[in-house]
Amino acid sequence: MALIAKKIKGTEDILPRDSYKWQIVEKALSTEAKSYGFSEIRTPVFEQTKLFQRGVGEGTDVVQKEMYTFETKGGESLTLRPEGTAGAARAFLEHGLFNDALPVKAYYFTTCYRYEKPQAGRQREFHQFGMEVYGADDPLADAELICAASSIFERLNLHNIRLEINSIGCPECRKKYHAALKEYFSQFTDTLCATCMSRLEKNPMRILDCKSPVCKEIAAGAPKITDFLCESCDDHFSKVQQYLTASGVNFTVNPSIVRGLDYYTNTVFEFISDSIGAQSTVCGGGRYNGLIEELGGNPTPALGFAIGLERLMMVIEKEAPFTDKDGTSSLYIATMGDNAKATALNLVNEVRKAGFIAHTDIVGRGLKAQMKYANKIGSLYSIVLGDNEIETGKANIKNMETGEQKEISLGDSFAVDFINIAMSEEMDYPISD
Repeated sequence: MALIAKKIKGTEDILPRDSYKWQIVEKALSTEAKSYGFSEIRTPVFEQTKLFQRGVGEGTDVVQKEMYTFETKGGESLTLRPEGTAGAARAFLEHGLFNDALPVKAYYFTTCYRYEKPQAGRQREFHQFGMEVYGADDPLADAELICAASSIFERLNLHNIRLEINSIGCPECRKKYHAALKEYFSQFTDTLCATCMSRLEKNPMRILDCKSPVCKEIAAGAPKITDFLCESCDDHFSKVQQYLTASGVNFTVNPSIVRGLDYYTNTVFEFISDSIGAQSTVCGGGRYNGLIEELGGNPTPALGFAIGLERLMMVIEKEAPFTDKDGTSSLYIATMGDNAKATALNLVNEVRKAGFIAHTDIVGRGLKAQMKYANKIGSLYSIVLGDNEIETGKANIKNMETGEQKEISLGDSFAVDFINIAMSEEMDYPISD
């Protein structure tokens, strides 16, 4: 029988055998964010289209080519979010968070949607983790945010990721820089790709981010933004570097870094991995002091970053793969007979209440098949319950790795006794937290 539907191109299913990996990573990310004083924010999956046109920029590829936009039955234009920052900024304004104690620090996990060619680490539906700060203009805020991203990679045992930073200045800096870029790139109008020709008038900085080999070669000789920074922007960037150095965070200044979204100002940065091929940027972010005002609020300094979780998972699998035990069971109780089933259900529930992963048979397998299943799911310990064990109130618990068995009481202390046995053998048992 043919399937009536299949997943849409550019989307992926996260299956039960892999979801534990995402949960491990998500817990590490949220734990690190909380340690820096961030609280979670959740925003709708779709917003008014004008939010992204103003917040992201009408001249960007995201708005011009990649957004999923549709009209409601009431005639309103809505768009599936292509990134997380604009929605968070809208919520900051709409709910008056600017009246709270500043800075407001928020983090999010979100799905985003862009219509582009699917490839490794880039899907049409993708997942982002982001951290946003509102109300902090000091360069120390830039350095702290970058430190937070760096700490995340350390927590995940990823040490082959390098940090590159730049400053794209304020609007006044960029006026002079844009003029210099136009003059430079105008020499190559017969060579630049069609997309970059359109960028030449609207936003020549975007040419620096073109992936065309020809345009990249031309861009390598372009003027550098760092030579056009005003005194204030230059001082801000110098202090960011000073604070990062004091914090022990290694970095390289890369004057060619630009961000693809219009709301960025001053500091921009990327964390790059060389282990996943061309799609090497795992984290990108910076400062966007003009965004809140662009969306109708009072001038408010802001900054943030986003990590593409698909790419992050690719890096982890290359550099620090998940172990076989990360998604396994702590305990499997095999049963023979109805009395054993009832007892086993009670025992695994007690173990679960203690925070551990436990299974018992719920499909009516024979004993041999149950033990094969326990092996297949990687259970660290197993117990076989039958009438004899029920009568005596005792059973043997087996270490599935070593084969060693110990006696354990089936009474009220069962969960505590199980934990003590596991801890005494220093097993890396999984928990359900």
